[in-house]
Amino acid sequence: MHVVVPFDARDPKTRLAPVLDPDERRDFARAMLDDVCRAVEETGHEPTVLATAGIDVEWPVEVDDRSLSEAINAVLARRDGPVTVVMADLALTTPEALDRVFEAEGEVVLVPGRSGGTNVVLARHPDFRVDYHGVSIRDHRERAAVAGRETTSVDSFRLSTDVDDPSDLVEVLLHSEGAAAAWLVDHGFDVHAEDDGVTTVRRD
Repeated sequence: MHVVVPFDARDPKTRLAPVLDPDERRDFARAMLDDVCRAVEETGHEPTVLATAGIDVEWPVEVDDRSLSEAINAVLARRDGPVTVVMADLALTTPEALDRVFEAEGEVVLVPGRSGGTNVVLARHPDFRVDYHGVSIRDHRERAAVAGRETTSVDSFRLSTDVDDPSDLVEVLLHSEGAAAAWLVDHGFDVHAEDDGVTTVRRD
């Protein structure tokens, strides 16, 4: 099993700009990448970081500055066996959650993200290709169906929770004990319940 973790090494997590400056966004993104790669390792697989620029990490790095879909499809085209793509901002990821994907049946296994995204793809058929633009979970299901490939969907809170917006930081603080959660705590973030019952994060 070849496991790929795409990572924006240049300007990650721009939607967190209201609460993190550029250097903080890079550091926090690296912490999430660390959490994801360590979870992959604990399943017995070695992750390959597919980065938009060179980065210094303890895992193998492949640099490809093309669009996400183009870069992933290049990997799919040259690999003989199954390929799993795990997004780098899944800070709640655990080995147990990933094992559910690795053990699922089907030529194409998909983990839906929120708002129509696709957070994990396991492609066992060599002809399957990804398209992360637009409503990607719908597009991936349609692509598999047109090709006559069996698709399995894995419903996972931990793997469906990608961290894009400031409101997503609540989930990291409440449900993760990894490097990303520790980074947030170290930088003064905490969960706060507003008077109207809405849960938010505050920074000291």
